[in-house]
Amino acid sequence: MLYLVTRTVLAPVARLIYRPVIEGREHIPRTGPVLLASNHLSFSDSFVIPLVAPRRVVFLAKSEYFTGKGLSGMWVRWLFTATGAVPVRRGTHGAAQEALDSALEILNDGHAFVIYPEGTRSLDGRLYRGRTGVAWLALTAGCPVVPVALSGTQDIQPVGSRVPRIRKITVRFGEPLDFSHLQGAKPGPARREATDAIMAAIHELSGQELARRYNQPPEH
Repeated sequence: MLYLVTRTVLAPVARLIYRPVIEGREHIPRTGPVLLASNHLSFSDSFVIPLVAPRRVVFLAKSEYFTGKGLSGMWVRWLFTATGAVPVRRGTHGAAQEALDSALEILNDGHAFVIYPEGTRSLDGRLYRGRTGVAWLALTAGCPVVPVALSGTQDIQPVGSRVPRIRKITVRFGEPLDFSHLQGAKPGPARREATDAIMAAIHELSGQELARRYNQPPEH
């Protein structure tokens, strides 16, 4: 029900307000499991992709977004649920593998899943090295990977801003990447090769400067 509201009401209204430039929607398979591997510039990225994708997509969000109190907590919980978020614990021992296991379950059920290979938002706009969890998912689920490049989302809700702004954004979906040729190869090198290929495809779409190192979560 919530998803129906999102597709029929929220998505059209958001597109009318922001008028995003959307390229390559035809590259997303309409059925079956698929990974949407995107660069990550803003908190709003996880709302932009579900609102412009041609099919329902699922992403993981920290469980705290689903446990807030009062009207604001209720709104956040509704928004995340309506746009396809699944709660996951973070910051605990084994949380990273638990998140990957949850994502694999989603893919095995035939859904489209959004993942950010950089691991966390880029605060300086550069594209960081991808972590191999994206390749583990693609190879384990045996599904294609559609690279995604977002631009302008960092201006919708800059770090520290609570109120979204109306800014021009562009979403580019690239051609699906098939890694079936790596099935049966040594896991470590295969995951690294697939991850680097995914990041190269994202870079080609986004044109971002390469950081050539892993990104780290901001210190609190």
